[in-house]
Amino acid sequence: MAGKMSTQPGLPIKNVPRNTASVIQHAEGHFDAAHFQGLMAIYARPLAGRSVGLIHDGGRCVVDFVRCSYLGLDNHPHLIAGAIEAMREYGALHWSCARTRLNFSILGDLENALSDLFRSRVVTYTTVLAANMSALPLIASGHLTGGVKPVVVFDRLAHATLAFHKGTIAAETRVATIAHNDLDALEDLCRNNSSVAFVCDGVYSMGGSADIERLRCLQDLYGLFLYIDDAHGISIFGEHGEGFARSQLLGPLGERTIIAASLGKGFGASGGLLMLGTARQEELFRRFAVAHAFSASMNVAAIGSALASQALHRTDELGRLQRRLRSRISLFDSLVATGQQGSLLPIRTVEIGDELAAISAARALLDRGFYSSAIFFPTVARGRAGLRLCPTAGHSEEDIRAVGHAIHGVLSDLDVAPRL
Repeated sequence: MAGKMSTQPGLPIKNVPRNTASVIQHAEGHFDAAHFQGLMAIYARPLAGRSVGLIHDGGRCVVDFVRCSYLGLDNHPHLIAGAIEAMREYGALHWSCARTRLNFSILGDLENALSDLFRSRVVTYTTVLAANMSALPLIASGHLTGGVKPVVVFDRLAHATLAFHKGTIAAETRVATIAHNDLDALEDLCRNNSSVAFVCDGVYSMGGSADIERLRCLQDLYGLFLYIDDAHGISIFGEHGEGFARSQLLGPLGERTIIAASLGKGFGASGGLLMLGTARQEELFRRFAVAHAFSASMNVAAIGSALASQALHRTDELGRLQRRLRSRISLFDSLVATGQQGSLLPIRTVEIGDELAAISAARALLDRGFYSSAIFFPTVARGRAGLRLCPTAGHSEEDIRAVGHAIHGVLSDLDVAPRL
């Protein structure tokens, strides 16, 4: 886990070795409580809209605010039809071989379509985790930064699928961590090192975003290499759903920017991708990236679904869904006060503080028919527990009003005041 934050602004955070044993020690009791309350590892069947039927509770219908399908595309009929048609055409789900050997031709069709849609060279992966695992060691090697191994700098709140690789990267080059969005500290590192690569999220999973404009300025001034995981920003921003980061980076990506993104979440299908800027980068990734050289591709159903989604991203329906999402976010904000008030990002956290109180609140909310995430360490810092909810374009106005009313009722019943 990340080390202690410096008490002085503008200084990197000291990196310490991972301590999984300590994480388990501090978090296991709260996981036990959440499982006991029936909030974790739930199995369900999809119903209409954002409703699901809970298998363990006789199929009871609840409205889900956990899924990150921000545009409601995960059960869109076109995406389901795309998956089925691909399966029919290819007569197979999966080829068990590395991508350096054999690929479904439909996967080439998908990567070409996504490259056109996102104005980059797209390589797909089974997950964003696999994409990150492939990219970060290559960045650390120096082959993407003119032969000079960069200092690899992480935002302290970079997603766990990024931060997990710090140890691997540290075996190759120096690793530093800065406070969240502390771009003064990043600039100091750029001034004092010949090559720096910055690893961050575009949209952070607990809310908030990267300052893309200033990062681009640092790139222009110092040659900063940017690796941005925009899993939560894809599809919900940009004329063609290119995402929070890509929609702000006009023109070609070039040789100093790579964007990772999800084909699930807003995109509605399954898998992950990297947006690359040069032919040389693509060559290196297709030959030496671990999840490409030693693992298989997305399965045929996922590929067919993603092809259907990219086609939808070229239609007017995408814009309608984006506007509907923003209206649902605005309605939620009018009903529930959170620290993300007014943000266009579709993630809201109701911070409660005490872990057991947050778990109790999530259980009480589920009893009222709404499934939310109880968030606690290590997902958030100790003492910052709460509820995480994702208003989506798939929710009706009635869903949003009802969950807002339920949240107020739960907090009142528990005599808990949310922190802003």
